[in-house]
Amino acid sequence: MFKKVLIAEDKDFINFGVRSELEKIGVAEIQYVQYCDEALLKLKSAQLNNAPFDLLISDLSFDQDHNTQKITSGDALIKEVRSAFPELKIAVFSVEDKAYTIQTLFNEYKINAYVWKGREGLRELKRAIQLIEQSNRIYISPELSGHIATDNAVEITAYDIFLIECLSQGLLQGQISEKLKELGKSPSSVSAVEKRLKFLKEHFNATNPAHLVAMSKDLGLI
Repeated sequence: MFKKVLIAEDKDFINFGVRSELEKIGVAEIQYVQYCDEALLKLKSAQLNNAPFDLLISDLSFDQDHNTQKITSGDALIKEVRSAFPELKIAVFSVEDKAYTIQTLFNEYKINAYVWKGREGLRELKRAIQLIEQSNRIYISPELSGHIATDNAVEITAYDIFLIECLSQGLLQGQISEKLKELGKSPSSVSAVEKRLKFLKEHFNATNPAHLVAMSKDLGLI
């Protein structure tokens, strides 16, 4: 079982529940932080002291207060952590259920588990931790399992999100092309933008750009 676990969670009552489940499965050392900056600092400090953490459990949403933070969200924290600690196992425990967010966390940041804070959330978290400790398999709550793209599924990329956000701002395809060029993003040609937007409309069965934007908002993509 994991010997040393860090919990990044700003709600005391949730932290108490998570710690209780970790104690039940024999985790020897459990530390807790309420801020993302502090979480990254603790991980780095432990590594320098040759006493690294085995697992990070993080929420995605952190309330802002008078303490100014450089890292203000769990997904931003996970991005930093994965860059600095490529082998560290990471479990997300969150109410967030947007498919794009979950796919990004698994595909880009290589998290090991995503547990939804539902009615059985704490029990699921315990099962998830036991699974990822014993194997290289991933865990995702059954309610969200459909959010993981299969081999034949279409993955919506950051580029696609950018295009849809531009549409939501009322930009035309030529203007989107110019904006892509300004930002150094590719492909940036008008024909490439037109082709991808046509594909997205067909994929979402949207009748026009406004309909595509509306559907993307409903799905939580933008």
